[in-house]
Amino acid sequence: MPPTATVVQLRGVAKRFASGLEALGGVDLAVARGEFLSLLGPSGCGKSTLLRIVAGLSEPSGGGCTLDLGAPPGAATTGRIGFVFQDPTLMPWSTLAKNVELPLRIAGRLGSAERDRVAQALAAVGLKGFERAYPHQLSGGMRMRASLARALVTEPDLLLLDEPFAALDEITRLALNDDLLRLWERHRPTILFVTHSVFESVYLSTRIAVMTARPGRIAADLPVPLPQPRERGLRLSPAYAAMCERVSAALAAATAPPVQ
Repeated sequence: MPPTATVVQLRGVAKRFASGLEALGGVDLAVARGEFLSLLGPSGCGKSTLLRIVAGLSEPSGGGCTLDLGAPPGAATTGRIGFVFQDPTLMPWSTLAKNVELPLRIAGRLGSAERDRVAQALAAVGLKGFERAYPHQLSGGMRMRASLARALVTEPDLLLLDEPFAALDEITRLALNDDLLRLWERHRPTILFVTHSVFESVYLSTRIAVMTARPGRIAADLPVPLPQPRERGLRLSPAYAAMCERVSAALAAATAPPVQ
């Protein structure tokens, strides 16, 4: 399958809740296979709602969302979706290994090969040796790593992340940004990443979709032409600063009140 194949296609996606709240006002967006696309916008602009629609957890009120997650020819598996929420949502009564294996257990396939994948997923996020630990024994950053491992264990073609690092301290957040990039570079899933941080979106993404205030629409669609692979020193470069300035200007324009 060509690398430019469209994985997510949103056409006029709108969402009005039963309360009358209009969260999305018609979103048009296409996401190509292997992209790392950030949805950037102010709190309450409908970013999380849009992600839930893509995941099939919520129905749009208007428009449509089409996914093409078919495996490439010759592949042994079909496309899968991984979702990482703002809160790690781990089961407190289960060990990390049991939490990570949950999607496999729900799918009814949990043999020795799947348990090996659980161990590999935990190792990939830096949690090797913590398989028997319980969530309450871990820091917030470690719990989020476990949540990421649980999303990765199914080897998803599409990975959806809803502000997963927003509640973490800056040092932990920067470290997990780097971890996520390494995982993306290694496996190349298509990623939709929700954030309200300009700096995070520029560092992580190959492309940024800037949303307006509620009801959310796409106000700007910006490629991020920074070197790959990304290294932490990039944050100190003039190119990174210039891109952050450009994205900040687009966000300010998207959220400015209408001229009376």
